[in-house]
Amino acid sequence: MNPIEQLSARVRDAARDGQPLCITGSGSKSFYGLPASGEPLLTSELSGIVSYEPSELVIRARAGTPLGEIESVLAQSGQMLAFEPPHFGAGATLGGCIAAGLSGPARASAGPLRDFMLGVSIIDGRGEHLNFGGQVMKNVAGYDIARVMSGSLGTLGIVVDVSLKVLPRPAGSESFEVECTLDDALARFRAFGTRSIPVTATAWHDGRAWIRTSGSRAALAAAAKIVNGTRLDEDQGAALWLSLREQTFSFFAPGAPLWRIALPIGAPPLALGAELVEWRGMQRWIRSGEDAATIRARAEALGGHATLFRASPAERVRLGVFTPLAPALWTLHQRLKKHFDPAGVFNPGRMYPAL
Repeated sequence: MNPIEQLSARVRDAARDGQPLCITGSGSKSFYGLPASGEPLLTSELSGIVSYEPSELVIRARAGTPLGEIESVLAQSGQMLAFEPPHFGAGATLGGCIAAGLSGPARASAGPLRDFMLGVSIIDGRGEHLNFGGQVMKNVAGYDIARVMSGSLGTLGIVVDVSLKVLPRPAGSESFEVECTLDDALARFRAFGTRSIPVTATAWHDGRAWIRTSGSRAALAAAAKIVNGTRLDEDQGAALWLSLREQTFSFFAPGAPLWRIALPIGAPPLALGAELVEWRGMQRWIRSGEDAATIRARAEALGGHATLFRASPAERVRLGVFTPLAPALWTLHQRLKKHFDPAGVFNPGRMYPAL
């Protein structure tokens, strides 16, 4: 049997026996979500680029393919994954990227991972191999199902392969540093949205803001006059954005639980402790020992929600990782789980204890 047939047979056996399965790629994002349970089911055999058409701006690859391999192939044709997926480990795979649904510094300008998913192939909880969507941008049949897999943490199925839209690399990029308060930085970031300048990433922490612009030489020159900051050299800028993407920046050193707060663009500072701001103010990171109810109430009051991103397994269980769902959304999640995984064998409890 080929790897897909082998995995399908394994799932059918697990469903028959009521044996939970823990879908595992490289394990680079095992810290995210509630602690996993079940027998490990490795996707490493599902590896390799299935097709790549630079002229069509589409790549299709198996779930176990290392992200680094995909990015290297794209770079050879002057293209990239525009949502800048975090790796969080040298062996990070495409499947883990899809399951976690995370995007990097460019998310506010390029869009989230789910917007780049054109199609997906999965093995469902019955052991059936299903295909959704297409391999070209104009084929959008099943597009919403492909999006559902983004951020599902493996609770709905085993991703076999994915078709992604890719984009050309910009002609150039420049990064700037500005000394300012958080209030000033948020105002500056909001103002960028009203000006036609190619800002592709922003961040603020501890009295310093950083801005990245990308585009043609003329666009960069015009943007530099508006940004009006201290220009970093190319290596410094690249290292900064990589450290934010991979959370090697000093703020992310181990300590109190790390919370990720999603907010509207005009939201004020959280005032809950040390804060790092990305995505023009829409993504806030805080280190806080406050109780989950306080943090989630503050986020909700500002029009957003809070996720416990990094903490010990015991803290993740005690505090809960994701914001509790409203009844209608909870019902929808249950129906999706029942449809794709009727026996409940895929990563049980990884998102919510009862899911």
